[in-house]
Amino acid sequence: MLCLYCIRNVLDYILIDVIVHMCRDLFPSSRCLFMYRDIVTVAKSMYRLSMVMPSLRLTKLLGYISGHMTKIMIDSIGFDGSAFRVRLNSDLSGGVLVCAVITANYLDLRRRGFDVSALRYEDLVERPLDMCRVILEFCHFPVSLAEQAVKAFDVDSQRNSILAKCVIGNFKEPQLTPQTKTKLNELLKKHGMPLIGEPGVIEGTLSCS
Repeated sequence: MLCLYCIRNVLDYILIDVIVHMCRDLFPSSRCLFMYRDIVTVAKSMYRLSMVMPSLRLTKLLGYISGHMTKIMIDSIGFDGSAFRVRLNSDLSGGVLVCAVITANYLDLRRRGFDVSALRYEDLVERPLDMCRVILEFCHFPVSLAEQAVKAFDVDSQRNSILAKCVIGNFKEPQLTPQTKTKLNELLKKHGMPLIGEPGVIEGTLSCS
């Protein structure tokens, strides 16, 4: 069994440790993959998501007031918001913060000896057939299934929801200004993450090269 964990919203970020451990307990022979992508792209995507998801929008607006408000919002849904005590002073801050926290969580799982690897979204898009073969081999599945697997790229998995590309794609993306980049890099450095502008490949990433 493959436990492919692709982050979709803030709850997914908070629950990753619990879910990965639960999958491993229920399915001891499962293979676990953490999918990630360019952090600025994720932050812009989360900004667009906040346009159609009231909870994210409220967190963004209140988080602009203070880091304590960001923590309160996470605490209010039943989780420890300590790692999120950061003032969201730009439209990209929330997405970068969530990425930094969850990637640090993934790296911590590896340091604790948990058998989990990573998959970079950009690699999958750039070389879909090759990367599908890598994933299938990693999961001990027949690599001959790769040609069928790549057909999934032709379909919007959220096509019948408010998260469909034709919906959120209509919102203008926030720009990454030099000032914003400096602030975001300070946040990333605090969490021990690669900085914006540096190679963003993290430990344990699968590759077809």
